[in-house]
Amino acid sequence: MDLTTLMNSGRTLMGILSGNPQNEPMHYGEVFGIWSYLSTTKGLLVGYQTFINHTGDKDLKNFLEDLTQSMRQEIRQVEDLLKVNSVGLPPSPPERPVANLESIPVGARFNDPEIAAGVSRDIAAGLITCSQIMGQAIREDIGMMFGQFHTAKAQFGGRLLRINKEKGWLVPPPLHLQTPELVHA
Repeated sequence: MDLTTLMNSGRTLMGILSGNPQNEPMHYGEVFGIWSYLSTTKGLLVGYQTFINHTGDKDLKNFLEDLTQSMRQEIRQVEDLLKVNSVGLPPSPPERPVANLESIPVGARFNDPEIAAGVSRDIAAGLITCSQIMGQAIREDIGMMFGQFHTAKAQFGGRLLRINKEKGWLVPPPLHLQTPELVHA
């Protein structure tokens, strides 16, 4: 039923937006944000599969495996949401094969600190994207879904920060240790 027919039948827009959130239509902002999130997550997943092949650090490899498992779960949830709402899905890049680290030439490998820095950046960007989708969502189920994704990303970000610190990979900006004295007038 389109909006005009619904309005002509005597029901108000508030009637559409109450009750079971799955019966509410998604607005264009929700569709675009969620579709874009799914497309990006699919691309990052195969990139992280490549990173798993390149990392030599056991802790970083375990982290990436846990992260990619979480991403697969997010992809399934978001695909289900879009399918139920008759939204076409973005294409999925092919899965990356498992490779032996020793078969990758040293000059062609991503280094562990580079991998950790790139994934840290992606997690930070993902937090912002989840917040944006939550902020524009009018369907409560969508807001809650992306709230859960946000929480998971924050936990992964904290875990990766600890790894970066423990391995000595974190390069902090210059520390500001001296504070100017306040002038009292």
